[in-house]
Amino acid sequence: MPETSDTRTPAQIEADIERRRQRLAETLDEIGVRVHPKTIVGDAKAKAAASVDNTLGRVYVGANRVLSRAKGQLVSDGGAPRLERIVPVALVVVGLVGLMAYSGSRRRGD
Repeated sequence: MPETSDTRTPAQIEADIERRRQRLAETLDEIGVRVHPKTIVGDAKAKAAASVDNTLGRVYVGANRVLSRAKGQLVSDGGAPRLERIVPVALVVVGLVGLMAYSGSRRRGD
């Protein structure tokens, strides 16, 4: 192993050692914060909240898109209702509600 000569003074060597100790202490403090249970739980909560926010945002956009399409089908560009489309939809809804009510009453034995 080749020998290397160190031209630093003892004071410079001590200063280097102190800087390295300080960096090591900071690194250890940072690791301690990262692995602390409260930090881990907080990070998990933040990720869960972000996921819920993202999901709710996508649901909102999707619902808004569906409602806009439905409105486009049932209302003219001028804002007037399109009765030729509304009446059949209303009849289907009334029929389904009636069918569900009839089915529910038969199950109860009425």
